[in-house]
Amino acid sequence: MTSRRHALFAAAALPAAGGAAAAAPVWPDADEIARRVAEVSATETAFAAAFVARDLARFRSFLAPDTIWMGKQPLHGPDAVMQAWNAWLTAPQPPFSWGPDLALVLPSGELARTSGPVRDPDGRQIGRFQSTWRRKPAGGWEIVFDFGT
Repeated sequence: MTSRRHALFAAAALPAAGGAAAAAPVWPDADEIARRVAEVSATETAFAAAFVARDLARFRSFLAPDTIWMGKQPLHGPDAVMQAWNAWLTAPQPPFSWGPDLALVLPSGELARTSGPVRDPDGRQIGRFQSTWRRKPAGGWEIVFDFGT
């Protein structure tokens, strides 16, 4: 009786499991991919420029309400990021800079990833950043995950 019950539960779950399989993505054409990559690269570049310009309001405007940044400890939300980065954001000169050398966008156009070198004030590479961006409903991008290595 128990094995029959297990078989019934397994059979009942099959249609649900089959329906959960993701459909193959529909890739946009090469021009659309290039446009999306350029857009998210420009967003990352503008974000980095806000840091260099010491423009706290502009810098914060790129942070998603649910952003998570990884440093020594995860930072949850824009307030935590702004507090943790306050000394860097308010120093007379930026202690580092960054820019993308890689951008990837999902076929849906909803998520993107940027990565690139982090440089000290003398231009020496001191690390790499990894950022995940989400398209906002009204257009534009917001950063949801940020990691430095």
